[in-house]
Amino acid sequence: MIQVPKNITVHLSDDAYQKFHKIAVGENRSIANLIETLATQKLTEELFTDTFETEEILSNKTLRRKLKKGHRDATLRKGRFVG
Repeated sequence: MIQVPKNITVHLSDDAYQKFHKIAVGENRSIANLIETLATQKLTEELFTDTFETEEILSNKTLRRKLKKGHRDATLRKGRFVG
């Protein structure tokens, strides 16, 4: 399957634009590439665990049991969900 890059429009304040521009020029890359790289890094940090964290989670039987129960309850829409 061929992946086609997607375009989005981002509105930045003058201050934010200047910060991105300064860093992009310093790293010899486009602002679009800089924003994509930073966003991807942030998503990876927020959404995925590293090897150490994964091993720690998998070795903790109590935590795994509570996570499974929480997942089951969420699937069954059981309990109270707090925003």
